[in-house]
Amino acid sequence: MLMAAPALRAVAIFEEMQRRHPDLSAGARRTLERRIRSWRAVHGADQEVIFRQIQEPGRMGLSDFTDMADLRVTVAGIQLDHRLYNFRLAYSGFEHARVILGGESYVALAEGLQNALWALGGAPLEHRSDSLSAAFRNLDHDTREDLTRRYDALCLHYGMQPARNNRGVAHENGAIESAHGHLRKAIEDALLMRGIRNFDNLPSYRRFIDEIVSRKNAHHSKRSEAERPALQRLPGQRTCDYEETLVTVTSSGGFTLRKVFYTVPSRLIGHRLRVRLHDDRLDLFVGATLLMTLTRGRAPTGGKHAHVVDYRHVIHALRRKPMALLNLVYRNQLFPRDAYRLTFDRLLEKLPERSACRLMVDLLVLAHERGCEAELATVLMADLSAAQLPDLATLRKHFAPDPAALPEVVVHLTPLIAYEALLGGNIAQVGGEAA
Repeated sequence: MLMAAPALRAVAIFEEMQRRHPDLSAGARRTLERRIRSWRAVHGADQEVIFRQIQEPGRMGLSDFTDMADLRVTVAGIQLDHRLYNFRLAYSGFEHARVILGGESYVALAEGLQNALWALGGAPLEHRSDSLSAAFRNLDHDTREDLTRRYDALCLHYGMQPARNNRGVAHENGAIESAHGHLRKAIEDALLMRGIRNFDNLPSYRRFIDEIVSRKNAHHSKRSEAERPALQRLPGQRTCDYEETLVTVTSSGGFTLRKVFYTVPSRLIGHRLRVRLHDDRLDLFVGATLLMTLTRGRAPTGGKHAHVVDYRHVIHALRRKPMALLNLVYRNQLFPRDAYRLTFDRLLEKLPERSACRLMVDLLVLAHERGCEAELATVLMADLSAAQLPDLATLRKHFAPDPAALPEVVVHLTPLIAYEALLGGNIAQVGGEAA
């Protein structure tokens, strides 16, 4: 059997022998495995040989991604579906890591790599990555070629020779694959010592990762300092680390991009916006003017659309049409906190639909106009716990600004005659009077 199919596993051969000889003892399996191993040492096929390389200072930098789902990290109580971009210098072991919310895209690679190079203060002669074969394997040929050209242009901007390991051959990226394992274990240990895997927000989790990487880099500080003089100088500025596209704001008060609907202020309806698409955000431009930055959303699998909604963008329109809230497509995403969503569910149970919608919209207006979103949410949760409905009049009084706390502002206007004197050339006299 081994001569006919050398790749057969020992357990498969043993099961076949038991089928042919039912009286064969199960204890003979280990003996069979040892004999097969010895047979392969004499008669087996040649195996692939890994050639260890001498690493030169400033020569090689490597990038790779790793899935972090098994760490079960949550942000604000919601499990974070993310990957970790990891850069490493082969000689000194200097590392840089960044939390990636999407897949292994060019944008994630470009942003992570440039962050690493600017943190390092220089660029190696060569950059190796398997991301182009791993991330873009499902794209058509023209798209793959375009992304490859962009990756080559990115490396050219920093004077690095682009290199890619062969698809599916992980050991060609061995200088970073091993570092992946050590970094994941360090993160797991830090989470265990922290005692909780939940973070208040994404920036706090990113700071947590940065601290771990910084501690690891401290162990290689001498080698890193010795390698820095061998690195190439950085160019004057970063290059493109985003994708750019154009969108039109519809009468729905937003636009759809990659199966995600984003709301924007209604004054932009009908305008054509330029969008810079980053891994975790969207920068919106009118011409060359930056308007705002939105959190990037991602559509779930199965063809469904997602929504990124800011209630402040549409609250003025809902105020005029409160019944639109009842069957709004993105109703659950409209509420800024769970307390508001749960309150609306309670209102629908206790009040007629029209009254429930009107009261809920008024609560959102209060949160927006008085700047008390978090404080109002606390009050609403207390009302829910007490099984009582919110009292809008009491809430308006509670969150109204205190007139006594408002500063008294007195503006002294300069007489126009002073400006006429300046124009007339009597500057010294006016300056003396002002003094």
